[in-house]
Amino acid sequence: MTEKEHLIIDLSNLVGVENVITDSTALSVYECDGTTLFKALPDAVVFPSTTQQISEIVKLANKHNVPFIARGGGTGLSGGMLAVEGGLMIALNRMDRILEIDLKNQRAVVEPGVVNLLLTQAVESDGYYYAPDPSSQKACTIGGNIAENSGGPHTLKYGVTTDHVLGLEVVLPDGEIVELGSAVEETPGYDLRGIMIGSEGTFGIVTKAIVRLLRTPSAYQTILGVFETIDDASNAVSRIISAGITPSALEMMDNLVIRALEAGFHWGFPLDAGAVLIAELDGIEAGMQSQSEQIIEIFKNHNCREVRYAKDEADRQELWKARKSAFGAFGRLAPSYITQDGVVPLSQLPKVLKRVGEISEKYNIPIANVFHAGDGNIHPIVLFDERDPDQCERVDAVNTEILIACAEAGGTITGEHGIGVEKMDYMPLIFSPEDLAVMETLKGIFDPSGLCNPGKIFPNAQSYVKLGLESAVAR
Repeated sequence: MTEKEHLIIDLSNLVGVENVITDSTALSVYECDGTTLFKALPDAVVFPSTTQQISEIVKLANKHNVPFIARGGGTGLSGGMLAVEGGLMIALNRMDRILEIDLKNQRAVVEPGVVNLLLTQAVESDGYYYAPDPSSQKACTIGGNIAENSGGPHTLKYGVTTDHVLGLEVVLPDGEIVELGSAVEETPGYDLRGIMIGSEGTFGIVTKAIVRLLRTPSAYQTILGVFETIDDASNAVSRIISAGITPSALEMMDNLVIRALEAGFHWGFPLDAGAVLIAELDGIEAGMQSQSEQIIEIFKNHNCREVRYAKDEADRQELWKARKSAFGAFGRLAPSYITQDGVVPLSQLPKVLKRVGEISEKYNIPIANVFHAGDGNIHPIVLFDERDPDQCERVDAVNTEILIACAEAGGTITGEHGIGVEKMDYMPLIFSPEDLAVMETLKGIFDPSGLCNPGKIFPNAQSYVKLGLESAVAR
């Protein structure tokens, strides 16, 4: 009997045979995340329902020397939960309870499989909400958000996941259960909570989180600006931020996105616009009109040809539904797409977006742009057919040149999607070999066996060759 067969028997005895998948057809559901260009099949998938079960599963993986990977909603966009070395996938979907809601202290305690939007829906009637709002919030889980330190349209004002997580319960890679952080705002000692958030599931498995709830803003003003060119819209973004205005969100969609949305959903966006900006203010109504008027004045100074207000909450929700439906609309443009996730200084937005357009023309690969303009987190959507090897080869070159452009502009290679397998080759663009060695040392402290979500984040020798940086390794 093989080691794998022994492991399957042990898992079945632990959680029940009905909670272990080994059939190859069933396993194919778990071969990729939202980035379908990268695929790898696990040897088995197991569905625990308690922290203790996860601890025992991890101990069994160590006993049988089998890699293990945690999976939430599977909506990630960097291949962060791929079973690149086979092994065991630990699916957390059934750990989906909101364990406690403490409105007096503006806290909630949740399991990792809780879908992001459901937490807000559980408290909104009491006037509260959970701020991180990825575009996939109807499907993504809080455990996955913690692994990737996810953001969303309202990151500009409210920050990313790490700004809203106070404490964690974690199963470490040897099966030990620990608590990091706490329910209070500040705790002494090293910020191990902060180290865990954004570690992409390579330091352990989050099994519980204490998250911050916020009071729902008393008022909103949501403005849509229609621009002739993407350059005009980009310059308006830079001017808004430099004027000292901090909208809760400042989102951009280019013409290709507009046309995809109109074809799919008929939202009423003008098909000939070069770009649209969605600017949202929230908070206390007094004084908000002044900022709104400033934004509109900046829009007009940058060739904005039309301004629309969300006239009520229903209109506002429809506008945000349109923005968050963008990714679902791309199926009308191409069979496949991959979402890039670079970050650039706001002053460099026009230059980098122009460069993205040049890269699109160079490789004859369409690229749409829908992104968090206010914090420079661009999302070029590279459209292609993954069944065509030639297109896949050109897409790889497109991705490389986009991320090089972001790094050369003084930016970085990811804002919220993570490194995973998709961007590991590009880590040398922003980190020296010495920097990466320190990171690998840190991972080794948490995961000395190397079994916890292996094959992610860190580049190899071929990565340096791909980027023409062999001399960096030679040093």
